[in-house]
Amino acid sequence: MAQQETAVPMDRYSHLRASMGTELFDQVQKAKLLVVGAGGIGCELLKNLVQTGFQDIEVVDLDTIDKSNLNRQFLFRPHHVDKSKSLMAREAVLKFNPEARIVAHHGNVKEAKFGMAFIKKFHLVLNALDNIDARRHVNRLCLAVDKPLIESGTTGYLGQVTVIKKGETECYECKPKQTPKVHPICTIRSTPSKPVHCIVWAKQLFMLMFGKAEESMLYEDPVTGQSAFMEQVLARPEALAEGEGKAAKAVVSEEALAKYSSSVLKALYSSEISKQIEMDRYKGAEKTPVPLDEACLEKEARQASEAPSALRERGWDRKVWDEADSARELARCVRHIYHKEDLREKVMAAAKGQGDGLQFDKDDQIAMNFVAAASNLRSRVFQIPVQSLYEAKGVAGNIIPAIATTNAIIAGLQVMEALKILKGGVPIGEACRYTYCLREPTRKGLYLLPTPLEKPAKSCFVCNTSTLELCLDTETLTLANLVDRVLKQRLGVNEPTVGLGATTLYEEGDGADDRLVVNLTKLLKDLPGGGIKDDTTVEVEDFSQDLTVKLNIFHKTFNEEEVPEGFTLSGEAKARPTADADVVKPGGGDGGGPTANGKAAGGAGGGDDDNDIEVMDDDVVFMTDNQPPSTTTTKPAAPASSDTLDTTSSIEGGVAPMATTDNEKDDGSGGGEGGSKKRPAENGDEKAEGGVSASSSNGAAAVPKRAKTT
Repeated sequence: MAQQETAVPMDRYSHLRASMGTELFDQVQKAKLLVVGAGGIGCELLKNLVQTGFQDIEVVDLDTIDKSNLNRQFLFRPHHVDKSKSLMAREAVLKFNPEARIVAHHGNVKEAKFGMAFIKKFHLVLNALDNIDARRHVNRLCLAVDKPLIESGTTGYLGQVTVIKKGETECYECKPKQTPKVHPICTIRSTPSKPVHCIVWAKQLFMLMFGKAEESMLYEDPVTGQSAFMEQVLARPEALAEGEGKAAKAVVSEEALAKYSSSVLKALYSSEISKQIEMDRYKGAEKTPVPLDEACLEKEARQASEAPSALRERGWDRKVWDEADSARELARCVRHIYHKEDLREKVMAAAKGQGDGLQFDKDDQIAMNFVAAASNLRSRVFQIPVQSLYEAKGVAGNIIPAIATTNAIIAGLQVMEALKILKGGVPIGEACRYTYCLREPTRKGLYLLPTPLEKPAKSCFVCNTSTLELCLDTETLTLANLVDRVLKQRLGVNEPTVGLGATTLYEEGDGADDRLVVNLTKLLKDLPGGGIKDDTTVEVEDFSQDLTVKLNIFHKTFNEEEVPEGFTLSGEAKARPTADADVVKPGGGDGGGPTANGKAAGGAGGGDDDNDIEVMDDDVVFMTDNQPPSTTTTKPAAPASSDTLDTTSSIEGGVAPMATTDNEKDDGSGGGEGGSKKRPAENGDEKAEGGVSASSSNGAAAVPKRAKTT
């Protein structure tokens, strides 16, 4: 009788142990991972990790779940809406493997508590982000503490995964990100010629009417301004009490709302246009704007109940609304906001300077309907092609639809790269690959195209502290302009310390000297230490990211139409620039605050791809003149990155070194054990009242530079 074989005991991990081998599987179970982002890619990634045997995972995400997430972020269900993504993702993933130890953090990855000391405790960091600002921050933290970072991103059917390791591979910032199209304010306000100009204008109108009016680029002082619409816009209808006793309720009458809507419509689309024509503003223009008929606008403002979104006829959101439809829709949106007590109170509080009011959000149906209607009416005035609601949302949110299967593929590739790193035996730069996910196959029929990782770029100011060349107008711009527009928005510096020679001009973060804030309003040329003038070298440090950047600054003025940002920045030394006579004019952008649904708008550093395109829906990304990845081994140019006045950006899982868009407006910092830290000035440093150093001769605030300690 044949001897019966003894059955091998099976457990949850038997198949994994058999496929990986005992040694690698043990490394997987011991590894401590950080996942940044719990959106489209993040959901897939967390599920993949626990099913691959990883047991010690922490996840960070600042966002909450929106109904629009449910079609692709499969860990979430309708009852999760408005709850924390990271917390709900943890709850869902534990059902796949209850033995996993998952810690969820509902917060911004740029907060101080997620700094270098936090990152240092992990073996691997995996990004599933949606914006450049947060990506740059995590990239710098991982470089500072020498931790491998697995970066990813998707845009529609395209995606990529890469691995970043200090000293071995290029980092996220080694390759420059393409600058997105910028539209000058004067074009938006006065001479639009494209649908996007009208849509950006409509977003600013939303802010003017329902948010902090003073921050809208359409705002003019109602006393000294010359516009024909400010008085009507600011004459907001008041709520009157109806009923008696406890049943009394403040409401805005239908007549008051109809009157307000019609007066705003007539002022914006008729009176203001007629006034500009009389002033010869459009003399010589290719097309002269045509004011809309005031009688028609007033009539339609009283027919809000017949607006497209009210009737909801088949295909109403894909149909191009005519003038009457657009006027009715705008009036209906005004009615909706003023009828909802919580929204009305936010609007009225903002009007009194007591809050931010409402913030445009492309996923807020009322806000998007308003922008589509307002932009269409303006397009008709300026004889510009009119957009449907669906098309307008694509422009307002810079949207490329998110594809769930692309997210799944990219998340799977991230786990494969993690296994290569843990296996060891070969340097990360040799073992791992930069892999593209393509929409069309190569000639060999491949949809996934792995390429070798490149070495760190010598010109990278993050990896190799190279010097950047900055050209701007040192005679009209202030230190605040340099800090906000160049250091924070363009370079992603989190907590800048700005030094000129031995003098500190400004600093942020723990231990920062608050007296230096007075320098922010000073012109660059008038700053202490001799000022920032033509051919001046400035050193910028960010202790939260262990980053040092040197800027060679040259004085140059620009034409706003040609260089709307007001400055140029390059990573390689070039011949001295020549100045011209045009002066830079600062721009503006969207702010933060509640949306028209009463939901707080998200900021950079979250994990979801559904942020606004001052930044985009994870269902989308606005690719400016972008080409799909090549099917050869040559890396394609990166898509547009960073946000501007007319764009906002966010991507499914965000963008990796290849696919990027962002608007990132966050604060927060990191500091770490064993990393660089700031310290107060030495006791021997002589300071006068207001932060004036002993060597300062002009009475401006200046202090000696702080040293870094480790």
